[in-house]
Amino acid sequence: MASLNPYTNPLGAVFAKHLLKRSTFVYSKTLVDQFSLLTPSQALDLLLQDSPLVLALPYDPLPTAAPDGFWTESTALPATFTGQARKASVTSGWWWYNAIHTPTLKFKLSHFLSTRFTVEKSNGAGTSTEFYDHLRLLLFYAFGNYKTLAKKVTVDNSMLNYLNNTTNNKNAPNENYAREFLELFTIGKGPQIAEGNYTNYTEADIVQAARVLTGFKRKNDRTVIDPITGIPKGYNVFSQHHLSPKVFSSAFNNTTINPATDAATMDIELSDFVEMVFNQMATAKNICRKLYIYFVKGTITEEVEADIITPLAQFLYNNNYEIAPTVRKLLESQHFYDLDDSNATDETLGAIIKSPLQQLSEICTYLQATIPHPTTDALNFYHQFWNKFAHDTFLTGSNMILFDPENVAGHLAYHQAPDFDKNWISSSTLIARYRLGESLLDGVNRISGNTNIAAKINISAVIQNGGLVTDASDPVGLTTELCNALFAQAPDAERVAYFMNSFLLQGSANYYWTDAWSTYLSSADNSVVEPRLKLLVTKLLSAPESQIF
Repeated sequence: MASLNPYTNPLGAVFAKHLLKRSTFVYSKTLVDQFSLLTPSQALDLLLQDSPLVLALPYDPLPTAAPDGFWTESTALPATFTGQARKASVTSGWWWYNAIHTPTLKFKLSHFLSTRFTVEKSNGAGTSTEFYDHLRLLLFYAFGNYKTLAKKVTVDNSMLNYLNNTTNNKNAPNENYAREFLELFTIGKGPQIAEGNYTNYTEADIVQAARVLTGFKRKNDRTVIDPITGIPKGYNVFSQHHLSPKVFSSAFNNTTINPATDAATMDIELSDFVEMVFNQMATAKNICRKLYIYFVKGTITEEVEADIITPLAQFLYNNNYEIAPTVRKLLESQHFYDLDDSNATDETLGAIIKSPLQQLSEICTYLQATIPHPTTDALNFYHQFWNKFAHDTFLTGSNMILFDPENVAGHLAYHQAPDFDKNWISSSTLIARYRLGESLLDGVNRISGNTNIAAKINISAVIQNGGLVTDASDPVGLTTELCNALFAQAPDAERVAYFMNSFLLQGSANYYWTDAWSTYLSSADNSVVEPRLKLLVTKLLSAPESQIF
């Protein structure tokens, strides 16, 4: 029986790795050691702490002669800046740099929210400045309330533009946002039971919802500020708002929402609509299924639906859609650690194929990649490393351009049954995935072009000084500890021996490595150990076991 009962023992190294990888984009030996001594409850206390951003603002280092710099803070109209696509990428790089330096759930949850309230930053999400405001909104509510976010994102400038609700008016209702709000963002369809009837709502409900949503407009000069978040938002045009009562179907208990009487009460009408949608248990269940797929695994069995999704949805509903307590309950559960059945085979640890974002973040944080600082070396960080390599080469080549999914439904891995995360692996994505580690270890783009990427894992120095292994002179211990750290589950001795003999020792005896490491320590000459370590780690990072977490 699947169980949401909490696991109360100290995590130990294996469960600490599991929790850290699933809940943050920061994976380090220091954190593993720290969390291994904590219970899940104690660990979640730390993971749910909020903290200021490490990097306050994105910075565009181009044009080189006179950089646009902190353009998001300019009083000039956002659209007056050139290079909007570049600036949108810079903004995602700003988010990522904060993510890999913030070992809490905040950035995992904000990314989860981006898979639910989807925009495509290069396709209709407005200016790069509005996209920046959108990311700030997701971060603001990462530890907050899903229902409140659903209200706020409806009048978010980026969303208003992306799903065309800024053109929705009483004379020409646009149903695009209303449809996606119900189908993708909140309640979900459910099984279709008749023409135009999807169980959880009907086509007639979409028409009524679109009428509720008339008259909310994009404010592209960012002069309207939300008093709660402090983030620019759209504005209300009462003359374009539909004034009749909105009568919904039996799926919503035949609810009637009374029309606004002025621009200010349009917000009340919007709130009444959102409250009606979130008053349905189907909405809570749909959100919890998405949380489960994102944090646990893609397979939801009848047992999981009954024992995990249903009680978790009731908990979410009873807590008025507060995100943090619900995620905490899931990540503290025996089920999350696969401790609720007698099956010795791990069904949760290593059950998800890593997203390219997860892969990039894990490698850079655990293997301590030297990355240009975005403040002191902005051109190399934003332009050379992030835009040219991470964004335009690796993430594009692995089919996960950050915050730019295929369409409004988002990346297939988060919604397309039955494969879900298996969609990350295809013949077109393997080169990028397998050559990411090699690129970072060489400091050169091995995926395409062989250009300098301005970032590098200095593997000999990391093994010497990074605290990753107990005794680097012992080839068995070195290989074992690296395997255990980089794989979701510990490999058997035969698999460890394969990596050690094939790539570290390369036919030599164990003492050869011990002597070579001793020579390196005494002389600082890494000509022997560096290429062998580089080859070993490259093969570990491209191994099938490294593609899952």
